[in-house]
Amino acid sequence: MQFPSPVSIQWIGELINATKIIGNNNYSATGINEIHKVSTGDLVFVDHPKYYDKCINSEATYIIINKEMEAPEGKALLVVDSPFDAYCKIVNHFRPFEPSTTLKSDSASIGEGSFVYPNVFIGNHVTIGKNCIIYPNVTIMDHCIIGDNVIIQAGAVIGGNAFYYNTKKDREVWYKKMPDCGRVIIEDFAEVGAGCTIDRGVSHDTIIGAGSKLDNMIHIGHDTVIGKNCLIAAQVGIAGATTLEDGVTLWGQVGVSKTLTIKKNAVVLAQSGVGGDLEAGKIYFGSPVQDARTKQKELVWVKRIPELWEKVIEMENKK
Repeated sequence: MQFPSPVSIQWIGELINATKIIGNNNYSATGINEIHKVSTGDLVFVDHPKYYDKCINSEATYIIINKEMEAPEGKALLVVDSPFDAYCKIVNHFRPFEPSTTLKSDSASIGEGSFVYPNVFIGNHVTIGKNCIIYPNVTIMDHCIIGDNVIIQAGAVIGGNAFYYNTKKDREVWYKKMPDCGRVIIEDFAEVGAGCTIDRGVSHDTIIGAGSKLDNMIHIGHDTVIGKNCLIAAQVGIAGATTLEDGVTLWGQVGVSKTLTIKKNAVVLAQSGVGGDLEAGKIYFGSPVQDARTKQKELVWVKRIPELWEKVIEMENKK
């Protein structure tokens, strides 16, 4: 999430009750993000020694941390007892909960030529572009952006909460929900099928690229970026922070794990499971996936196992 305007690190330190600011405290932060989405000017938090180095050496300029250590040149560390609680406080300050009591928020905007069916919920600060069709019972949550010429079929939920938790086994409640401040952005000429659920980013954006088409009953996890002109068939599930480059095709019931990349024009055949990065322009099948032709040859040999086993027994009996 980008702040409305740069915010001084001293002010942030006061907001989160930082015990010390290590490094230059005259800087200003431009936003707050998770480690996999940070850029220069961002705040990030870390509360586990395993990730100290990764966060301090990331693109983030400001690190909220629970240990005093040397700050790299050009960065600042904000020391607090609980970085997670500090993160939550910042997010809730800049993106507070806003209740809605009407189907269309007064702060939402709908472009010329767009048609919204009855029983559609449009949340606070939503933007819908020109010539869109939003079918009945669609929910578009706060801050989401819908481009021009977009079609969203009945019952889709755009911008639901991210399935993302801070986990510690040494407390009574193991899983503490991280407040999400990201958005869903659906670009021009994209289509979203009936019953799809697209979660907002935790701190960045979930993006559906221009011209991409989603069939019915698809789930897209938080911070996932789908490129332009992708084709996704029914019942596909894509976990958080995954990237599909332009022109990717996923056929029905494909499952895609988190934080991986499927490169341009790759095709994944139905009911496959994707657990790692895939190369561009290839066809994949299986769980875990592999080159489709290799997998199909393997299946042919698997089917022949009973026949081969009978021949082995026959040879043994002749001895």
